[in-house]
Amino acid sequence: MAMDDRKQRVLEAIVTLYTQGGEPVGSGLLCRYFDMAVSSATLRNEMAALTKLGLLEQPHTSAGRVPSAKGYRYYLDNLMSPSRGLTPRQKTEIDRIFAGLDNEPERLAAGAAKALAGYTGYMVAATTPRADDLCIAHFEVVQVGRYAAAVLAVTSAGGVRTRVARLDTGLTRADAALLAQVLNRGLTFVAPADLNGAVLANLAADLGERGSQLYPVLNAAAALLQEAAQARTYLEGEQYLMRWPELIDQLPGVLELFSDEERAGRLITPRTGRTTVLLGEDLQRPMPGLCFMSKRYLAGGGLTGAMALLGPTRMPFEQLMPVLDYFALKLGECMAGKTQEDTQ
Repeated sequence: MAMDDRKQRVLEAIVTLYTQGGEPVGSGLLCRYFDMAVSSATLRNEMAALTKLGLLEQPHTSAGRVPSAKGYRYYLDNLMSPSRGLTPRQKTEIDRIFAGLDNEPERLAAGAAKALAGYTGYMVAATTPRADDLCIAHFEVVQVGRYAAAVLAVTSAGGVRTRVARLDTGLTRADAALLAQVLNRGLTFVAPADLNGAVLANLAADLGERGSQLYPVLNAAAALLQEAAQARTYLEGEQYLMRWPELIDQLPGVLELFSDEERAGRLITPRTGRTTVLLGEDLQRPMPGLCFMSKRYLAGGGLTGAMALLGPTRMPFEQLMPVLDYFALKLGECMAGKTQEDTQ
């Protein structure tokens, strides 16, 4: 059975009406949508044909239909109208939001995710920039009490990460200064793949007779180097999923999915630069009714990250896509250090 023009228009109408009302769409409502230009009998036949094609579902014994996952996928790939973009007023509002965010990469990603969640009323995930050659550009070691040292690492993307190392012996300011010197000489701009026991042993040797006692600080620095290559994923607006009755039972699964930051980052990062929609039915462990709308952002220097809106499959894609696109654009510009004047 072929998808002719009328079937396409009926499917598009049902997606629109179901998005607006959240209730199964019957032939009577569909007839009014088409301003009585098509009879109810004809629409019922078309709905039955679309159901047979697997594009519509009948959730209960009423005559109403809702789009299936296959129907949504067909709509997204073939019927959705091109984005009209944002109004100048909307862009100005979003520009002001970003002007007030902290530009440290991890705080910026978290702040942008929280802002997008509040702006749209949907759950949001955002990652920090990632590149295969991301490394540590600078270390600082700060004495924290007598038996602890805070190791601060600034990544080549401008992010800051911290770990605290505990020592059995006392730590002096001179020890902290020596550690910082050794780490900056031997562990900056080193790829995580090149880090091994021999590298750490050489660093310990550079510390002289205190090498074995100060080794926990070297371990903390090594852990920060390994973490530098991993993007952080921030989740905001989890409470918004509770607005959608069909997603309440999915919330525990979503939180479990995003508890693994690396896996979550891969999930929301599109393979191309285009905005993509992943349906919950497409996941390895299906989550019916859920969808991810994702956009990659460019942070300069080969670094990329991603932002995603999470919500029901009946979210208004055409309205939300330009908002997500502009938030991702602004996030990338801020990550790259561009100011408002630079982009005008």
